[in-house]
Amino acid sequence: MSLLDVDHVTGGYGDSTILHDLTMRVEEGEIVVLIGPNGAGKSTVMKSVFGLANVREGTISFADRDITRLRTDRIVRCGVGYVPQEYNVFPSMTVHENLEMGAFTRSDDIQPLFARMYELFPDLKEKRRDPAGSLSGGQRQMVAFARALMLEPQLIMLDEPTAGLSPLYMEQIFTKVIDINKLGTTVLMVEQNAKQALAIADRGYVLVQGHARYEDTGAGLLANPEVGELFLGGGS
Repeated sequence: MSLLDVDHVTGGYGDSTILHDLTMRVEEGEIVVLIGPNGAGKSTVMKSVFGLANVREGTISFADRDITRLRTDRIVRCGVGYVPQEYNVFPSMTVHENLEMGAFTRSDDIQPLFARMYELFPDLKEKRRDPAGSLSGGQRQMVAFARALMLEPQLIMLDEPTAGLSPLYMEQIFTKVIDINKLGTTVLMVEQNAKQALAIADRGYVLVQGHARYEDTGAGLLANPEVGELFLGGGS
């Protein structure tokens, strides 16, 4: 079984159905990217995994455990981290305090984790006493990454991590995703910058109206002329 299995899931919010019989998987150690048009259900996949959307049919399994209807706090304890697109830092808290909040369920010594996060995100070490809300968009995104990693999740889900960022920070974020993955964390990422995301992905899914229309390696999706024409700006 995969690390994460989404098996014939139908669901959404309230009476609204966003996902329709969706099946997908994430293998341990992979970077998996979800792309597709706005409203396709990409973010809803992550919220369904994280207990923030209603799953009416199907099952979601993580590390051989059914997490379909677990509370979010229990899903976190299972080893799943999530960085939403918006409101992903505590702006009035310092960078260091944000990281402390990320370790809220831990009872062990977290000082080595601070050292590891500041090594992975050296910009944050210099800014550790600054309010997170005073940082640039790219730096705030790195705070959000680091905070989620303080629990050492097996899987981290990233929702539009480069949204609204400058090209410089966009490249840095993609580099950090690769670094995080090389350190042993599996990544599931929703990303509108599809070409760049697929270039670093082991596999990808193209979602359309809550269905997985295409599944292939990142390179395979980039080379697919139909995917290129419809979803990658007119070519592969």
